[in-house]
Amino acid sequence: MKKIYLSLSIAALALALTACGGGKEATNNTTAPTAPPATTTTATAEKPADEANKAETRTIKYLDKEYTVPSKTERIAIVGSMESMEDSLVLNVKPVGAISVGGKFPEMFAPITGEATSIGEKIQPNLETILSLKPDVILGSSKFPPEMAEKLNKIAPTFPVSHISTNWEANLQLLGELTGKQAEAEKALQAYKAEAEATKAKWGESLKDKKVLVIRLRQGNINIYPEKVFFNPALYADLGLTAPEEVKAAKAQEIISMEKFSQINPDYLFIQFSPDENKDKPNALEDLQNNPIWKSVNAVKNGNVYVNVVDPLAQGGTAWSKTQFLKAAVEKLSAK
Repeated sequence: MKKIYLSLSIAALALALTACGGGKEATNNTTAPTAPPATTTTATAEKPADEANKAETRTIKYLDKEYTVPSKTERIAIVGSMESMEDSLVLNVKPVGAISVGGKFPEMFAPITGEATSIGEKIQPNLETILSLKPDVILGSSKFPPEMAEKLNKIAPTFPVSHISTNWEANLQLLGELTGKQAEAEKALQAYKAEAEATKAKWGESLKDKKVLVIRLRQGNINIYPEKVFFNPALYADLGLTAPEEVKAAKAQEIISMEKFSQINPDYLFIQFSPDENKDKPNALEDLQNNPIWKSVNAVKNGNVYVNVVDPLAQGGTAWSKTQFLKAAVEKLSAK
């Protein structure tokens, strides 16, 4: 008799769980083995349309991994990924939550942050604020530690958007797929490639023997980057220029001395300088420009130094950064 009662109890519990299932919580675990397939079902008369839409899911593949998200991802929160902020500029996507810098939205992001709520700084997101926004999906960062990614996944399906510049196309395509703007994303990618290829052909051998260098001033120090990092891919891969040996040898962001900088002796120099990255040394750029060693390099002597041709907060390896930098490089270098 006890077995009969036990069986009836289990059956009743199963029915109760089945009846309660299908809420938003079912979509928050992007790695659940029982996640439903990427198909859309029709909302039932018993559920409001918006609730039913959240219960429906689809599968998105990003960098060889699959993620289960709601069928409609209209409420996007950008958390930690400045790359996604820039991609949103390209596709005119307006997130419900976005990253602030120094407690406010940078001016470069004004077109997309007019109605957005600040979720905190890049590396210090406010989880309570993010939760209150009820996002359908979160665009996090591949730089986040596992514990942060786990917390975000409990709020909504979270993508660890890559900060590696070679993944710039996949990042833009991801945002395009989430927002239904795949065509716009592809158009932007093809436009950049076509312009870079045309410029490369136009220049031919004219800049082959010239040293073109991008540096970034941070905490008053001169930083160079590897050949495939920051704005370097635009110069050395997309436009076919030759990277200086020091750039080829760099393994990561590298601080170099004034003496080593003078040994590189660039013919053309692009400088990125942001006051936010030089708070302890606000006069770093001016100090460099007054340094006798600085004045001795070819780029300085010949007037080929260009400061902040792209907003200094730009990440460098995104569709927006690459497009803006390409325009600036073409304008500056074609005139020489």
